Amino acid sequence: MTETSPAAPARAAAVLQLLRALCHLIAVGVIAVWAFLEWPLPFPGILAGLGFLLATVLLWALFLSPRPVLRTDRFGRALIELLLVAGAVGAMLGLGLPWPIATAFGAVAAALGYVAGSER
Repeated sequence: MTETSPAAPARAAAVLQLLRALCHLIAVGVIAVWAFLEWPLPFPGILAGLGFLLATVLLWALFLSPRPVLRTDRFGRALIELLLVAGAVGAMLGLGLPWPIATAFGAVAAALGYVAGSER
């Protein structure tokens, strides 16, 4: 019979948080790239890109970071996370990625957010 060590659940939670953070990083990057490429450069494109990047990072830092500034219940965090993932999926579609790739990213990111968020 195998015994699980007490560190195994902590390691699994750390891996889930790492994958969730990677999905958040991809979402912020995709939204920023979309914003830079959607408008003509130099003036409106740079301003829009920096604005969307700032808004996305601010939203993440206020609600979804490991130590959020504004603490909400798990439903509020889930709503903000779903908005971030939906924005990233929309940005992927706007960049011309095939819809199965964008949908797969959205499903994986939402599932990771659900599983990692329920362990908090």
